[in-house]
Amino acid sequence: MSLDNNSSYAAPEDWRAYSGVLSRRVFAFIVDYLFIGLLWIPAAVIVFFLGILTLGLGWLLYPILFFVVAGLYFGMSLAGPSQATPGMRMMGIAMVRLDGRKLDFVTAIAHLALFWILNSVLTPLVLLAGLFIERSRLVHDLLVGTATVRTY
Repeated sequence: MSLDNNSSYAAPEDWRAYSGVLSRRVFAFIVDYLFIGLLWIPAAVIVFFLGILTLGLGWLLYPILFFVVAGLYFGMSLAGPSQATPGMRMMGIAMVRLDGRKLDFVTAIAHLALFWILNSVLTPLVLLAGLFIERSRLVHDLLVGTATVRTY
């Protein structure tokens, strides 16, 4: 495993890079889950035909289909070159690791899983933490070692 010393992956020290990030994250969340909902429809059709081909066995994928679609969506987009989901790009934010390395697929999935778990347990506190923690980081950002920064 090699370290990528590209400065675009490092978390900046300038406070302006974190200004307004929380509100942008909320809107990016809404946009991303609209996209996931749209992607879920063709995935559900594929699972339907897969269920017919497998004599009903493929239909067992329906309970986890949303999680699979969301995981692939977030994992592939956050681990991509822009380090942001389409919703995050629309809002002008990106996710960076504090150690300066590129965000990989496993870290992106861990970030998503921690978000879901912590949001189900600490619903209002997840966003409130960003008001008090440096760099406007949320609880799951602290656990994974990431920060969200403005791109413009």
